[in-house]
Amino acid sequence: MKIDRKQTRAIKLGNLLIGGNNPITIQSMTNTRTADVESTVAQISQLEKLGCEIIRAAVPDMESAEALSKIKSRISIPLIADIHFDYKLALAAIEAGVDGLRLNPGNIGSQLNVLKVVDAVREKKIPIRIGVNSGSLSKTILKKYGVTAKGLVESALEHVRILEDAGYEEMKISVKTSSVPLTIEAYRLLSTRVNYPLHLGVTEAGTEFSGTIKSAIGIGTLLAEGIGDTIRVSLTSDPTREIPVARQILQSLRLRKGLEIISCPTCGRTEIDLITLAGETEKKLERFAHLNITVAVMGCIVNGPGEAREADYGIAGGKKEGLLFKHGEIVKKVPESQLLDELISLITTDVES
Repeated sequence: MKIDRKQTRAIKLGNLLIGGNNPITIQSMTNTRTADVESTVAQISQLEKLGCEIIRAAVPDMESAEALSKIKSRISIPLIADIHFDYKLALAAIEAGVDGLRLNPGNIGSQLNVLKVVDAVREKKIPIRIGVNSGSLSKTILKKYGVTAKGLVESALEHVRILEDAGYEEMKISVKTSSVPLTIEAYRLLSTRVNYPLHLGVTEAGTEFSGTIKSAIGIGTLLAEGIGDTIRVSLTSDPTREIPVARQILQSLRLRKGLEIISCPTCGRTEIDLITLAGETEKKLERFAHLNITVAVMGCIVNGPGEAREADYGIAGGKKEGLLFKHGEIVKKVPESQLLDELISLITTDVES
């Protein structure tokens, strides 16, 4: 079943279009000190190789803002400056050549300061992401609505109106919380109120294990409903761990093509070490994550041959051995000790030839 995406207006971020019918993009954020150009560029390069398409960097001081031009010159994906409170840092980041800002206009001081930033982004057509979190609601909003979906949306709309009143509409919006149900409710409500692109995420989702589950449920539910144009999985972990999770969420919903590994949960009929085999297969095929191929690693004769035939490549396990499949045809019978090497060799030869 094809997901019917909500049509939002498209904005340009560097060389990417966000919103409309354009692909849902994957982004992350560096956790290096931005002023440390070498470390930041090295981390971004790692993220790029894994499939990160947009990167954001914190700009807590002028030294970090001035480093952005050097970082920008050495990467090939759009760079977003994350700004809080100080409009001068926003102006410096714009001057450094960033592709986008994460900035809430209501938090940078006077209307004059807002207009200075808007004039600068207007000249270069740089989009702004308005990002509201449950922990950043104003006292007025909290008193009127509490930490609710309506409060989050009304807070976001206050910032939206500031930019609209200044005559600027190149923006995307996020309303993240650490609560999955509240996040889903807030985005559902926001999507009925605006047609700007929406940036999805569950903020402060937690460690790699719990954060992956919360992000998959929160982001996945919204995407399945057609809501969302760009996503970031937030994990208390190395940022490189965020990209495979984000990619898998999109692939599971058929919103992105890529490597898919199918494997059974094993049972008493399994007579090969399928758990190790499936795990090692996933690790060794990581470099092919961008390819649109399906690999089945199955444990026994009940479902194994059928699933393996349906996949591009597959293994159907037997007693200390397995059948190796390619595009529905049996290639050979292989001893268990050789299954992994033979499978990887078969796929690698085809992909790299």
